[in-house]
Amino acid sequence: MSNFNDLKARVLSALVMVAIGAGAVWAGGWIFAALAVVLAGLMGWELWRMMAPADPYGRAEASGLVAALLVAIFTLYQPGWIGLGGLALGALVMAGRMPRDKLVFGLYYGLILWAAHGFILLREGMGLAFMLWLILIVVASDVAGYFAGRILGGPKFWPRISPKKTWSGTVAGWLLAALVGWGFASALGSGWMLVPLSALLAFAGQLGDIAESAIKRRAGVKDSSNLIPGHGGVLDRFDAMIAVAVLALLLALVGAFAGLHG
Repeated sequence: MSNFNDLKARVLSALVMVAIGAGAVWAGGWIFAALAVVLAGLMGWELWRMMAPADPYGRAEASGLVAALLVAIFTLYQPGWIGLGGLALGALVMAGRMPRDKLVFGLYYGLILWAAHGFILLREGMGLAFMLWLILIVVASDVAGYFAGRILGGPKFWPRISPKKTWSGTVAGWLLAALVGWGFASALGSGWMLVPLSALLAFAGQLGDIAESAIKRRAGVKDSSNLIPGHGGVLDRFDAMIAVAVLALLLALVGAFAGLHG
């Protein structure tokens, strides 16, 4: 019965997350931006709470509030390269207040800020189809990696950090992501560069997953929090998307997606 209850919680939580996420992505504008700001705040809170669990009440909460405010302010007033610089500076200041592992905290906190900033800018500037492409890359990589890793097995990708990930699953993730890119390139007539870019973004997502796993292993926790019943924390669900959003934003800023809108 307890297993059934866990499954019920996971399914209900997944349905709620899909409904909120899909609705916000489709709506775009301030609705999507507000969701990205809230998620940045929750992830900033989780990161501090994981890495400094002994800190008194208010430190982790302040970390989350600062993350949300930084993303909101720089996205509204200084989007793009200047915004990325300001967010990096904010992450540096917050890292100075972290009692341990300042470098690890600062780097990952900065990635959270850049990712939320990036998602807002990409949804606004590149459109709905572009966001669906990014999301499907992560989903495809995750699904292919899961099934290929368990069916084919083989050597581990990085056993010390993520003992379940295999090279077969990793490569399968690249291939299915490339297939997603081929589908979008065909549908949108946007050029075949989407195929290798899809595989590259999938690899970034895999590294994002590993990075969060390394932080959790270092902190000695299984999940980033228990905010989402049956699923752990927000970071557990968005670790791959963080890396994908950051890389996609950087590629967009240098013109890698020129002419691709939808």
